[in-house]
Amino acid sequence: MAFTTRDGRAWIPDFLVAIDETTCIGCGRCYKVCSRDVMHLFGVGDGNLLLGKIEEDEDDDFDGELVRKVMVVDNAGACIGCGACARVCPKNCQTHVPADRIAA
Repeated sequence: MAFTTRDGRAWIPDFLVAIDETTCIGCGRCYKVCSRDVMHLFGVGDGNLLLGKIEEDEDDDFDGELVRKVMVVDNAGACIGCGACARVCPKNCQTHVPADRIAA
């Protein structure tokens, strides 16, 4: 699969495919730079159980079960491979795969 920039240079986008929930600190930096809604903040309870998506402007503690927050890739197909999320992540917890290695 060949991709090019507007000026004709070769380019292979790296798509976000996963976020390591054990390393992620839920800071939200990646979410803030992503214009495509690829990932969202989720609440995590005891035993690393995902409690659900945390909506913006809500202070939901999931009935006291919230232990921490993590980013979750929940719309991977929207990723355009720009890499902005990887550049701002302080924990390097994201996995990106080159476009030519992902099945369509």
